Amino acid sequence: MDWQMVLVAAALVGMLGLLATGRFGTDIVMMGVLALFLVTRIVTPEQAFAGFSNTGLLTVAFLYIVATGLQETGAMGLLTHRFLGRPGSTLEAQARIALPVAGMSAVLNNTPIVAMFLPVIRDLSRRTRIPASQLFMPLSFAAILGGCCTLIGTSTNLVVYSLISAHNTSHPDAQLENFSLWSLTPIGLPVAVVGMVYIFLLGRRLLRDRDADTVHGSDLREYVTAMRAQAGSAVVGKTIEQAGLRHLPGLFLTRIDRETETVLAVSPDEVVREGDVLVFAGALDSVVDLQKIRGLTPVADDAAVEHYRPKMRLMEAVISRASPLVGRTIRGAEIRTRYGAAVVAVHRLGHPLKGRLGDIVLREGDTLLLEAEPGFAKRFRTSASFHLVNALEGSATPRHERAWIAIAILIGLIALMSSGTLPIIGDLPEVVVAMVAAGAMILFRCCTGPQARAGIEWPVLLVIGTAFGIGKAMETSGLAAAAAQGVAMVAGNFGPAALLTTIYLVTLGFTILISNNAAAALMFPVALGVAMSGDLPFMPFALAVAFGASLEFMTPLGYQTNLMVMGPGGYRYADFLRFGGPLTLLAAVVAIGGICFRYGLGF
Repeated sequence: MDWQMVLVAAALVGMLGLLATGRFGTDIVMMGVLALFLVTRIVTPEQAFAGFSNTGLLTVAFLYIVATGLQETGAMGLLTHRFLGRPGSTLEAQARIALPVAGMSAVLNNTPIVAMFLPVIRDLSRRTRIPASQLFMPLSFAAILGGCCTLIGTSTNLVVYSLISAHNTSHPDAQLENFSLWSLTPIGLPVAVVGMVYIFLLGRRLLRDRDADTVHGSDLREYVTAMRAQAGSAVVGKTIEQAGLRHLPGLFLTRIDRETETVLAVSPDEVVREGDVLVFAGALDSVVDLQKIRGLTPVADDAAVEHYRPKMRLMEAVISRASPLVGRTIRGAEIRTRYGAAVVAVHRLGHPLKGRLGDIVLREGDTLLLEAEPGFAKRFRTSASFHLVNALEGSATPRHERAWIAIAILIGLIALMSSGTLPIIGDLPEVVVAMVAAGAMILFRCCTGPQARAGIEWPVLLVIGTAFGIGKAMETSGLAAAAAQGVAMVAGNFGPAALLTTIYLVTLGFTILISNNAAAALMFPVALGVAMSGDLPFMPFALAVAFGASLEFMTPLGYQTNLMVMGPGGYRYADFLRFGGPLTLLAAVVAIGGICFRYGLGF
């Protein structure tokens, strides 16, 4: 064992230790390890950074933009609204969440899908009073299970795909079969079905009723807001119950103002008419979500909406003592003319606000929720009119009118990735299809350029890019070959199935300690060495790495979606072990058995 192999092995052990602590990001740690290999000349700069020009990595980046377009147009809500509805039981709620999420995760990266569903599930929990802990973990697990069904369902699959592509580029005489869009489906679909049955049968029993970040009503800042039902709105002609306005989480419909009457104590059977002004009282987050309902526009200052709302952002502004707004009504203050902003809602600490919003007389300390251009906060942060101006993140109104365009682009993406061909043009690589779809999202204004850039998960791309360099270091130092020989010595006497099982379980073990993408990158060269030393096809071992790195449910560290739901669901580590541990073992049995059966591997 020469010094290079010792150094690489020590660096990888150190990397595992740092990642296991959770104190540093995966991308930062892996970049540091790659820098060490560069300084010690174990890899050349060309070898270290080759991954950043790999088509698999670029495919991942473009798919994030596609997901951003779906989010910014509200297409996700359009696709899921009918599925979620108002479930009558915990089991029904879990089914309404898990089934569409698993289906969408098969054709979109699961991380942005979970991110888009977090507020949806939070609202569903509030509306139905079903504990959040019964919903968020099934959300994450369903996304993971669905993501394992296709190449584009999870970044882990794309990492393995990219590593195979890189190997084929650098070894033209030793080509490996690579993943297609549906290569993982024969194994992933049975795993997903079995996993979903497990969630539905045992979810209510193994998940404790525990809610996170519960805020008592007395601690909430209550805003009052008024929204007008526009002509052609989806809520016009429906009852309050049918329009979904009766059980909005954190909001109470106090009255409906019409030209000839005011409806108090609004009945759930009251029909919404065109031009109705619906007055709500509730928490800030709920008021922000209300702005995103299609066909409802803020009318607090009784002025017509003259701007394109998706370009606007919501701002909180606290009125100062010296403000010219003090003593004026909202209507009379001419806030739109003076500041270029529209009043969406108003909050007054300790005092209920009554009457029409336009007639409320403003006081020092009142907090206004304003809809304004993104530069509003910067322009008026030091203004004497306000004590504090704060821009709210993620408050853009969805581009509802472009939702079906985004859905059409998604359908085209799936169709082209399935066939890879176009008339006249012929075969198209996945990266070209993803690039065209991402460009179409921006071209047809489903999202803006800044939104597209912000939607890309740059840390994930850094992990994928650096993984190539680290894998190359394992290869050039001889560590990958040595590890492969060790696995072959331990399990080789028991047959190919034992080799594959060992690769799967070792990958799973790494995933428990580090991220799934890092585990896949670390095990790829080992799995390749095992397959080549045993003169076996590499595809089943590539599948073992992909599934072993993804199907880890027993800790929040193994998969990023588990970390994303840990806080909102109020989970502890023991909750993941209790509910996810049996699912991890069950998925392993089904995945290993399916791979061995499909490729004829026996003990």
